[in-house]
Amino acid sequence: MILVLRTDTDRATIKLMNFDGERLSDDQWTSGRKLSGELLNRIKQALAKSEATWSDLTGIIVYLGPGSFTGLRIGAAVANTIAYAQEVPIVGTRGEMWLSRGLQRLKQGENDKQVIPYYGAEANITRPNASA
Repeated sequence: MILVLRTDTDRATIKLMNFDGERLSDDQWTSGRKLSGELLNRIKQALAKSEATWSDLTGIIVYLGPGSFTGLRIGAAVANTIAYAQEVPIVGTRGEMWLSRGLQRLKQGENDKQVIPYYGAEANITRPNASA
């Protein structure tokens, strides 16, 4: 079972698929500023709905960007942690055909070991408050 994550906008997506590309579960929601608190629980719920566990995961596909700096970082951190803990391959892709390319890469036995977000521009990070 393949876990698919896309967190580049405030509309987050989690999918569970098999290697044939059949969708077993599809969850999309407006996460806003709650992504870090919701993402892992949403993945757990998707697994439970599919009557699966963490050990049923055989790969992870992550949309790398461009997109929201924070959303992409959260998605990549969660995906990298799951891939490491479950010892499953992880691949990151971008562009219109990101999902099909990711599936193809996993089928070919590729493994990025760790995905790194692509922001598409200089990261826009809020500067610390001068009085802090």
